[in-house]
Amino acid sequence: MKPNDMLIEYAPIIEEALQTFMPDDTCLHGEVIRAMKYSLLGGGKRLRPALVLEFYRLCGGDIEEVLPFACAVEMIHTYSLIHDDLPCMDDDSFRRGQPTCHKAFSEEIALLAGDALLTLAFKTAAGTDNPAIKPGNIVKAIAVLADAAGVNGMIGGQVIDLKSENESVSLSVLEEIHSKKTGRMFNVCAEIGCLLADAEFDKKLKAVEYTSKLGLAFQIRDDILDVIGDKAKLGKDINSDIENQKSTYVSLLGLKKSEEIVNRLSSEAKFAIGAFSSDSIRLQNLADRLAYREV
Repeated sequence: MKPNDMLIEYAPIIEEALQTFMPDDTCLHGEVIRAMKYSLLGGGKRLRPALVLEFYRLCGGDIEEVLPFACAVEMIHTYSLIHDDLPCMDDDSFRRGQPTCHKAFSEEIALLAGDALLTLAFKTAAGTDNPAIKPGNIVKAIAVLADAAGVNGMIGGQVIDLKSENESVSLSVLEEIHSKKTGRMFNVCAEIGCLLADAEFDKKLKAVEYTSKLGLAFQIRDDILDVIGDKAKLGKDINSDIENQKSTYVSLLGLKKSEEIVNRLSSEAKFAIGAFSSDSIRLQNLADRLAYREV
């Protein structure tokens, strides 16, 4: 596998697996399933599931064994996007190059589609059944995933984010929002990959150090792209943070300083993953790619 092709290599594998886990929509409640498919299968980088697969591979596993968990992470990510886009949250109308779920269907169906993806995620993860993976580690990985998606992670970050609208927040509060809302789900990808492979504790620490740096760099780059990005390239609305009067790294520190922080975090992430594995060149390249991405 070529060093720069991690996402390209994994994307079709993840895409095919996601489709196999989706229920049939030829039923009386088929509209909500079609809304789930619309959002889940409507594109995206598939970054988070790719991280699960790559960390499991680096720990000596066969990626096919953890596809249910990789897909579960993407389902949770997509559910969060559906809910984030709702009028009661960020009120966005464009996502992944197409109308948001509530625009394509309705607010009610979008809300239920998000709920359904969240529950399907845990059903999918719980269906992991391979002799190469200890059952106890599957249970632990499900618990870690639930914690990352819940009040101690993504939901907690969203609450702080909502409460901070129209408020001037400190850099430490902004870091707390990002670490919970974005960083925690990045970290859980590394944790799951290492946990299911029964990796040593020290390796898990290095993996999480990498994803912590990567996740924050990714979010700050998002803040930057919300100001200077191209809507057509991004496939979503821009200037939404300004319109929602949210504090960002750019609004607090300016573009130049924000870009400097992204570059520093990318370098620190590469250093951490270099200590994780001698075969980590693709994750090092990923850190660079995300730091300079335009989409």
